Amino acid sequence: RYNPTLIIAFGSDHFNGFFYDLMPSFCVGIRANAAGDWNYGPGKINVPEDVALNLIRSVLDEGVDVAYSYRMQADHGVTQPLHFLCDGQLDRYPTIPIFINGAATPMPTTKRAIALGHAVGKFIQSLNLENERVLILGTGGLSHDPPTPQMGSVPLDVEEFLICGRNPSPESRSARQSKIISVGQRLAAGDQSVAVPLNPEWDIALLEKFKNADFASLAAMTETEIRQEGGRGGQEVRSWMAAFSAFSALGDYEMKLHCYEAISEWIAGFGIVSAELKG
Repeated sequence: RYNPTLIIAFGSDHFNGFFYDLMPSFCVGIRANAAGDWNYGPGKINVPEDVALNLIRSVLDEGVDVAYSYRMQADHGVTQPLHFLCDGQLDRYPTIPIFINGAATPMPTTKRAIALGHAVGKFIQSLNLENERVLILGTGGLSHDPPTPQMGSVPLDVEEFLICGRNPSPESRSARQSKIISVGQRLAAGDQSVAVPLNPEWDIALLEKFKNADFASLAAMTETEIRQEGGRGGQEVRSWMAAFSAFSALGDYEMKLHCYEAISEWIAGFGIVSAELKG
């Protein structure tokens, strides 16, 4: 068991904590709570404030202008992996959540997500790694097309939700999640009109890029390309890019693929990988 002294979790948001009233490309949580979507939370995330502030200063010094929050609401893009990796205890380990916009267009380029990751990796390098065990998490994607509403193509009441839909009622959240479940059920039944079909070939090719640390190819990927090949939620692969970029700043790594399956019911190409430094 790794028993980390610090977790750095790169994750996206699905209009649960971040909205168009002020949509950053990147945001570091100095204090954070679970948004409570999909029953992950509510609860406090155990953010070490001094370490988070030092990370922010270091990233800014590297030329990446991150936003930061003393009241971050982290949705399942961060809380789901913490739930499963930490025995259901969101506050078990010191954790710094880092939001990367992968839902609200326009989005940061993949090149900037990689730059963010590299800057975070430089910060990790500055820690006393003889005494620290840092776990870097990247979540979201792979090919993934949930019915996330898009600004400019929805009724005014939905636009209002996209702008300032924080803290919905339990009934409103349940209705929204039921719609997503319905899309997954229809996709699994063969109705490909409800979502961009899962794309295992694209997913596997992407995993190969991570395995080979091919950041030049990753940095060349565009928002339009990802949308066409990987669906709306495919944009979340920016979090994977940042995580691998952060790790690569520490040295050459070796990636292991634990599993991959295209799961229509989940509307997701589902993959789990891990990586360790060589030598």
